[in-house]
Amino acid sequence: MSEDPAARPEESRPAPRAGPREVWKKGGRLLSVLLAANALLLACALISGGAFNKVAVYDTDVFALLTTMMLLAAVWILFYLLRTVRRPQAVPYRDAHAGPIWLRGGLVLFGICTLVMDVFKTGYYSSFFECQSAIKILHPLAQAVFVVVQTYFLWVSAKDCVHVHLDLTRCGLMFTLATNLAVWMAAVVDESVHQASSHGAYRGNASHTHRAPHADRAGGQLGGDCPCDTVTCRVFQQGYFYLYPFNIEYSLFASTMLYVMWKNVGRTLASSAHSHGHGHGPSPASPFRETFFAGPILGLMFLIAGLAVFILYEVRVSGERGRTQQALVTYYSFTIGCLGLMTLASLSGSVIYRFDRRAMDHHKNPTRTLDVALLMGAALGQYAISYYSIVAVVVGTPRGMLGALDLAHALLTIAQHSFQNAFIIESLHRGPPGAEPHAAPPKEPCLTFANLDALHSLPACPPTPRLVGSSPEDPQGATAIVLAPGSHWRRRCLKDISLFLLLCNIILWIMPAFGARPHFSNQVEAGFYGDSLWTAIVNICLPFGIFYRMHAVSSLLEVYVLS
Repeated sequence: MSEDPAARPEESRPAPRAGPREVWKKGGRLLSVLLAANALLLACALISGGAFNKVAVYDTDVFALLTTMMLLAAVWILFYLLRTVRRPQAVPYRDAHAGPIWLRGGLVLFGICTLVMDVFKTGYYSSFFECQSAIKILHPLAQAVFVVVQTYFLWVSAKDCVHVHLDLTRCGLMFTLATNLAVWMAAVVDESVHQASSHGAYRGNASHTHRAPHADRAGGQLGGDCPCDTVTCRVFQQGYFYLYPFNIEYSLFASTMLYVMWKNVGRTLASSAHSHGHGHGPSPASPFRETFFAGPILGLMFLIAGLAVFILYEVRVSGERGRTQQALVTYYSFTIGCLGLMTLASLSGSVIYRFDRRAMDHHKNPTRTLDVALLMGAALGQYAISYYSIVAVVVGTPRGMLGALDLAHALLTIAQHSFQNAFIIESLHRGPPGAEPHAAPPKEPCLTFANLDALHSLPACPPTPRLVGSSPEDPQGATAIVLAPGSHWRRRCLKDISLFLLLCNIILWIMPAFGARPHFSNQVEAGFYGDSLWTAIVNICLPFGIFYRMHAVSSLLEVYVLS
């Protein structure tokens, strides 16, 4: 009987000959990257130019470009959906690692919040329609359509490995990714200018190079007077600024999923196990049963305490000088304690892995590769802010309590990011619980029911290995599972550590995402570097730090479920 070539594992297949199609695969990827890079750079130039009064770029130009990009991306998505529905053979494989349910669930949650933000924006600009350009009302409506279409698209197609119109699909995915990054940058710039203007106005020496979002975004350079003096207008105005963090995270979540889809275009998987199964071992049907509950309880305590500290900080930081210092001391004390415990928890998880004999998973996984790259890249934002703070405290003149707390906070931030990244990355590369490489049957006689009289002379039988994560057609992808006696408590500890880190990362995302800016209230760095330079450093680096926290939450949820 001849062997079916499609059933052979990927490692045993002969390497395909390099033909024109293989060469053009690289050319198609290059073409799509160039298209996305040019679209994104154009958007970045307009968005960054529109954030300064000295540059003659109107905010209506930015809105017009973003609206055009979102509508074009939505049209391409509809074309993709209609094409794949009419041609089922267009998607012969589906990558089980791509678009996990918690990532798609987070996308839907942030998408709903973005739609609410679009409602607030539409209501805000409609409050003074007479002196506004129509594009300012059309922009949030176009974004709402784009969010609905894209969310449905990523929910049903995130796992697709498309095999038709490869170059067109790559270009469409990359253009949609560039559109999401442009929307992300516009939201980050608008929110950063808003925060810098608010804190600058409090200090009494606000920089006049930045545009005040409430005035100029309402009509400043258009020459019209658009006062927002009604209660409804103010509610809409404050509401959509508080919803910006959800819009920012939605754009980044969508970008990561689109990148994985782009990597999977034209990809051929070895067996049906990769396209229909988990490939990670036993199904995590009920992961909440095997925990000590110490991690979730402690994490919930930090989450609740962090919300109280955040509210207290927001109330007191804009008051008198003494109340501002008290708010900063409270904020730094809480974050130092939280970061310290998170560092110890990450270290403990790495130590537990030293006693774990599970095999490392070296299979090709674009989703995991992207997760690792994003964790390492996004952490650079907080690294940069921390090192700037360390230099300002050590070299600068202030040696008070705030300086000491700022220094401790910066050092612990660096340590916590480093050890947490090491723990998450090692967890993502571990095999299923109990997996041991090259597990083999015992070589010497063992105790069975048939030879009970040899109880004192023969060793006990180890558990029988079982194969998971594979299919009969792909025996090389199988992993031997040996449920070691001491693995149960290790698994519980890892789950508790993952839950604790997850909850702490949530509160450390909430605080800066919703307006906590001790970098501006604390005058140590601003006095050392100057207001303009320090504001630029924070506004560039902090969005990456905020994204790191939410991406760490997504990765830790995966670590928890698969532990």
